[in-house]
Amino acid sequence: MSQPTMSPSTMRFPFASSPRYRPTSCGIAIAVLALFTASAAAQSPSARPNFIVIMVDDMGYAGVSCFGNPHFKTPEIDRLAREGMRLTDFHSSGTVCSPTRAGLLTGRYQQRAGIEAVIHPVADHPEHRKGLQRSETTFAECLQAAGYRTGIVGKWHQGYPHNSADFHPQNHGFDEFIGYHSGNIDFVSHVGDHNRHDWWHGKAERQEEGYATDLINRYALDFVRRHRDGPFCLYVSHLAIHNPVQVRGDEVRRDEQQWRRWRPADMAERVEKFRGITLPIDEGVGQLRDLLEELGIARNTLVLFFSDNGASADFPSGSEALRGRKGSVYEGGHKVPFIAWWPGRIAAGSESNALAITLDVMPTLLGLAGVAAPADRPLDGVDLSRLLLRGEQALESRRLFWASLSNAGNRSEAFRQGPWKLVVQHPRSTPGTFEHSVRELYQLDQDPGEQQNLASQHPDRVAEMSRQLDAWYAATQATATAQPGGWPASNRREGNPKR
Repeated sequence: MSQPTMSPSTMRFPFASSPRYRPTSCGIAIAVLALFTASAAAQSPSARPNFIVIMVDDMGYAGVSCFGNPHFKTPEIDRLAREGMRLTDFHSSGTVCSPTRAGLLTGRYQQRAGIEAVIHPVADHPEHRKGLQRSETTFAECLQAAGYRTGIVGKWHQGYPHNSADFHPQNHGFDEFIGYHSGNIDFVSHVGDHNRHDWWHGKAERQEEGYATDLINRYALDFVRRHRDGPFCLYVSHLAIHNPVQVRGDEVRRDEQQWRRWRPADMAERVEKFRGITLPIDEGVGQLRDLLEELGIARNTLVLFFSDNGASADFPSGSEALRGRKGSVYEGGHKVPFIAWWPGRIAAGSESNALAITLDVMPTLLGLAGVAAPADRPLDGVDLSRLLLRGEQALESRRLFWASLSNAGNRSEAFRQGPWKLVVQHPRSTPGTFEHSVRELYQLDQDPGEQQNLASQHPDRVAEMSRQLDAWYAATQATATAQPGGWPASNRREGNPKR
């Protein structure tokens, strides 16, 4: 992991004397800490940066106007981009909700955590009983150990609490949790996709009126106000723009008995709902930005904004230039908007086409906080701080992988190396298996829409990239965290996947 060079006088370390500091694998080694005791002691906790990580749900690459939304403007998010940096080749590590969140939280490919698919709401589904195990280490745990106040507001989707209390976010480094555990909730009734009421304050279920996005915005602001003296890390995990399709003032669509899906009459009505479900997020971003300025902590706070995967079928938030959508390993399934904002530190109006992924968030936060990464779980992401703060466009050459497992057990994989992208599909395969492989090759710098399959023209490249993809997947499975349930073990955990 590359990190910015810092002199001892500028390095930031957690205080060994802090009442909230506890040595963990994320803590700075005592011997190293001792070398800089005088420097660290001279700094107050508030000198360390605050972090706000905003993840929206199911928003494709063109979901906001600064990334090409042709339907309506998102002024506050656009302002964040004007005052910060856009990354135009940024990707989610998964193509659906749960896997991307596991990768974001741990800085490691989600396959290592055993979370390859949506943690499904139906009790007898193979993926229902899975969740983030306590053996994993999250960015929240590392920052919490270093004296940060940590909180999550909104969507968790890392395991249902009725399956295991271990899956609760407060067992993964978050001091505070207000939100829901399931994949989505009704914006009005707060009934989850598992047909149970699903709104919580900590570990207590809470009946609370309010449109879900407004509640998430409200509690995000409250967290920042209460922890203004910092340092803090807030994960704002939005429900929108995921279904159920509801805007302010809409009726309940899901209760504990049934889900009455919304069906658009035409594209105009679809776009109007798209606008209505997106703009409350935009308002919340503006409220957070204004509050940071009002409290005088904007210049010490990094704000990140991105989506968990590509566009769903509910709204036209994807770019017409990209192939595929949510659930697909084509670009439209995982290329998403990304904005970084930090007044005085990130150049206003800057932009980069450097290749980056949600796995990079954890090493970036830890690097900026001066906190060591977990020694026993090497991170797959890289520290982006040189890119964000110094505008250094050249990142080390890197390989990125995607492995998608659908609700029906259909697998697909992709491997990006430079401009080349290998896509592997498995049509007509037994659920959970890698049977019937079909390989495609695209040169993204010439064909960003993945329209021209070059596999037959470059058989040697296809063979070598396939070998590397197989080796990567086998490596993730060799030490993957054990999970309950899942597709048949003979299909899931082969050291040499049958492709």
